[in-house]
Amino acid sequence: MALRFSDIVEEARLTVRALTDYGDHFFNPTVRLGVTGLSRAGKTVFITALIHGLTRGGRFPVFEPFATGRIARARLEPQPDDAVPRFDYENHVRTLIDARRWPNSTVDISELRLVIDYQRQNGADRTLTLDIVDYPGEWLLDLPLLNKSYQQWSQESLALSREQPRAKLAASWHAQLATLNAEGREDEQAALSAARLFTDYLRACRDERFAMSLLPPGRFLMPGNLAGSPALTFAPLDLSQNNLEDSVAPEGSLWAMMVRRYEAYKDVVVRPFFRDHFSRLDRQIVLVDALAAFNAGPEALADLEAALAGILDCFRIGRSTLFSALFRPKIDRILFAATKADHLHHSSHDRLEAVLRRAVASAVARAQDTGANIDVVALAAVRATREATVARGREKLPSILGTPASGEIANGETFDGNTEVATFPGDLPDNPEQLFNGETAFRGLSSAAAEKADFRFLRFRPPQLENEGPDGPALPHIRLDRALQFLIGDKLQ
Repeated sequence: MALRFSDIVEEARLTVRALTDYGDHFFNPTVRLGVTGLSRAGKTVFITALIHGLTRGGRFPVFEPFATGRIARARLEPQPDDAVPRFDYENHVRTLIDARRWPNSTVDISELRLVIDYQRQNGADRTLTLDIVDYPGEWLLDLPLLNKSYQQWSQESLALSREQPRAKLAASWHAQLATLNAEGREDEQAALSAARLFTDYLRACRDERFAMSLLPPGRFLMPGNLAGSPALTFAPLDLSQNNLEDSVAPEGSLWAMMVRRYEAYKDVVVRPFFRDHFSRLDRQIVLVDALAAFNAGPEALADLEAALAGILDCFRIGRSTLFSALFRPKIDRILFAATKADHLHHSSHDRLEAVLRRAVASAVARAQDTGANIDVVALAAVRATREATVARGREKLPSILGTPASGEIANGETFDGNTEVATFPGDLPDNPEQLFNGETAFRGLSSAAAEKADFRFLRFRPPQLENEGPDGPALPHIRLDRALQFLIGDKLQ
């Protein structure tokens, strides 16, 4: 495909930015860590817990430079990008510890700078700057649009929407779509209706009952200040009705209008994100709420697998070299993390990792050929539960103890947000293939018929913490230290 002049200009801008960053990092070693994940995966909690643990003396036995005392201190400093909102760390900590509520989800990009003073293994004192960039995973799934025409995107989106369970959710949009004439005159009201119904379909797919993950364009679900703009007022057209896939949109047609707005979306939303943020990352963690997909069934797991493959294909992966650092840095470490491991007994944590590893297996195989270092972990950045053994008759069940959020319902009981309960979370299968091919589903001890049972996990409040030591309470976690060791441990040797 021939490069457009705008593409050449964009490549030049990326190279200039890479050279500038390289010069800065030469004198001040810096790692830009991208933190992303799909909706409700726990990005805000992960970043808050990471910063709190490093600055306030968390328990990180697997994070070697911290456990051995080589990290003297970690402190927050003003972030380098003045046009990017600051990650609201202090407010998130108060929400977690004082109010015992989970912070609001990520809806925009934010950034925070953490400076780590440490001693190298040879005894020399050094400083590492960690710039943490928080952004919605839905934005990441938009990056493949840069290499797709409107026709390609329409065809793929329609094909996906005709598969179950999406087809049922897309019924209203499909009905309106059938009335549109792609070659007819452009029609603002028709475009508004199509965009609204298409967005309603995407929103319904994201509902926890279905837990679909592959939902571009991402800004349709979190429009921000672009709400109502033409760049977000388009939708797929069925160009196969009159064999128009290989044709050119007639000037002044509804089709041409949709093409123009689709290209505007890429210019206004996708390219600036790639240029100003994504292309500058050194390391990346992708948080995944795999439990939601387990509950929704094999279709949701297949959709998650496709989304993760799309995410991994977005990265310019490979081992960094001097040349790549100068002209186009590459992300050389990517960690996929299955969150909310505290909703399972520890005996299922390795199985949770195995399921996520299975979900990214084909994409990881391609990535590892380039030399990228990729790993998978099951974690809980803030552990909301404790483990216990509960007797049921003669049987002893490995259970978890926690305080369900106010309004949570299980077995007909509505919780008040103050009462701690014990629950048996169920076991994941030893063979993850059973979840992907539909042989079994993760349903705990529900005895109701499959079509009537409610298999959702309870939402637990953050834990009540004891104020220990001069630095205040430490946030409990599961394997957060292992994630830190993989992501930045090598930079602190």
